[in-house]
Amino acid sequence: MITKTNKNAVRKKRHSHVRKTVSGTAERPRLNVFRSNKQINAQLIDDVAGVTVASASSLDKELKLDNGGNKEAARQVGELLAKRAKENGYTSVVFDRGGYLYHGRVQVLADAARENGLEF
Repeated sequence: MITKTNKNAVRKKRHSHVRKTVSGTAERPRLNVFRSNKQINAQLIDDVAGVTVASASSLDKELKLDNGGNKEAARQVGELLAKRAKENGYTSVVFDRGGYLYHGRVQVLADAARENGLEF
């Protein structure tokens, strides 16, 4: 019998391999990305303290997006996250792509964050 693989389970397995080595600190938090078909979220996480330092989402009222699941939304989320990180005094982060390929919306979000002052 042929069974269809669960893509999200495979992604979570890849993400757990990355999380063994990538960790955020108070000086250099982890930029975590989550994407779904309809939205994209990004967080800056201090893993030592276990707190979220800054976050941005395509659902934020500031962005006023019609479609949160495209590259334009990812670009705006990256810009907003970089702005919020700089307001909190963070310029250097560790990038955690969440088990997703560094392609498409994930890449656009990362590039927008870099262009707006985050270093990783």
